[in-house]
Amino acid sequence: MKHKSIWRFLTFLTLLILSFALLTYFVRNKHTTAFDELLLKKVKAMEAPFVTTIMKGFGFIGATLPVIVISIILLIILYRLHKNRSEVYLFIIVLLGSTAFNVLVKTLIKRKRPISDLIIESGYSYPSGHTVGAVSLYGIITFLFWRKLETTQGRVSLIFFSVIMIMIMGFSRIYLGVHYPTDILGAYLLSGIWLYLTIWIYQLIMERRANESTKTKE
Repeated sequence: MKHKSIWRFLTFLTLLILSFALLTYFVRNKHTTAFDELLLKKVKAMEAPFVTTIMKGFGFIGATLPVIVISIILLIILYRLHKNRSEVYLFIIVLLGSTAFNVLVKTLIKRKRPISDLIIESGYSYPSGHTVGAVSLYGIITFLFWRKLETTQGRVSLIFFSVIMIMIMGFSRIYLGVHYPTDILGAYLLSGIWLYLTIWIYQLIMERRANESTKTKE
């Protein structure tokens, strides 16, 4: 891999990590309280029965059991279609890793959730587990299936679907009143860091394997 691409990778990764660290510092020291409460009030004003039903639906989709079921189905599809174990391993590492980091940060920060009158949620607030899961799941789906789609329309549709799912999942947590806006932003950054890092390492390993295979044939 060229040195320029490595430096680009390291630069962007550093920016993501610093952004997450800075946001976490502000959250832990309650510097974002006024901002969070203001946005929560604005979103609260948008409440409507139909919208609430949709947001609760997204909350269900992003829960642990549905995510596990979706993941298993996708893993089976990936392996049956392409018999590529490395992609299956990548998929599992991305999801398990992001979950582990989410639990770790929640435990360290111990931020209490906002009080919601729409649904009841337990556990700590920062960062949003539903959002971390959405970024990891739909992010890795986009990466793995994008390379297998041959048409531009198919790839654009895949990216559009994933972005919509990730954005609505994050918004639904704010709408339902179980997370602060900065919980969602923190989740985007944390999961984005892990997803970016694991995909880059995966591509590096695959590139090295391809080079070794070429040298062996020669």
